[in-house]
Amino acid sequence: MLDYRPFNSLGRMDIGWLSARYHFSFSDYADPARMGWGPLRVWNDDKIRPRTGFDPHSHRDMEIITYVRSGAISHEDNLGNKGRTEAGQVQVMSAGTGIQHAEYNLEESDTTLFQIWIMPNGKGLKPNWETRTLPGVGDPGRLIPLASGQGIPGTMPINQDATLYVAHLVDGGKIEHRLAAGRKAYLVGFEGQFAVNGQEMSARDGLAVGDLDLLSLDARGAGSLLLADLPG
Repeated sequence: MLDYRPFNSLGRMDIGWLSARYHFSFSDYADPARMGWGPLRVWNDDKIRPRTGFDPHSHRDMEIITYVRSGAISHEDNLGNKGRTEAGQVQVMSAGTGIQHAEYNLEESDTTLFQIWIMPNGKGLKPNWETRTLPGVGDPGRLIPLASGQGIPGTMPINQDATLYVAHLVDGGKIEHRLAAGRKAYLVGFEGQFAVNGQEMSARDGLAVGDLDLLSLDARGAGSLLLADLPG
C-alpha cells in the first residue's frame, strides 16, 4: 500500500514568522485520516524567519527529532542544555517526564527543517537532549541511519523500535530498503524528484507505506529524502 500525499494537500499555517506544512493533524489542522502512522505522530515542514522562533513551551512523553535542511536552529531548555543545530545535522529530544525548551532561528536568513514526533515505547522516561553530526551523513547512494531505537551503532538513540534514515541520490541512482513483516514506513523528499515503487514524488511530498516488503527508490535527477522505518 502506498498512500501518496502531495505537498499541496498538507495542512498549513502561515503566521508571518513561521510557514509550516503538516503531514499529520497538528495545531489547527485536523484530518481524521491523517492522525499518525504507527507510532509516528507528527511530521512538520517548517520555515522559520530570521531572529524569530518558538518561545519556551513544554513537551512530555514524545521523541522529537529535528532535521535541519538549511540555516540553523538554536535550542535551550530547563535541564541546562544549550546548542545550535545546523543544516545536515540532527537534534533529538526525548521529552520523557517533561522538558521545557525554546528554539530560535538566530541566523540572518530563513531556517528550514523537518520536525518529527514519534511516540515512545513507555511513559515517564528520563528526558534528554542531544545534537550531533553523524559520520557519512552526506554520503550519496545509500540510506544513512540517523536516529534509532533498534540498536544501530553510531545513531542517536530514541525510545522506540524505529529508525530515521537520510538518503542522497545521484541522477539515475537507485536504493532499496527492506521492511520486516508488519512494519511501515513514511518517506518525505526534500530535494529533487524520485519514484518509490513507481510512485512519482517531488520535493516535500509525503508517502505512507504499508504491507510491502521491499521499497525501491529511483532518482529522477539528484535528490534527497528522509525515510522512517516504523513498527506497525
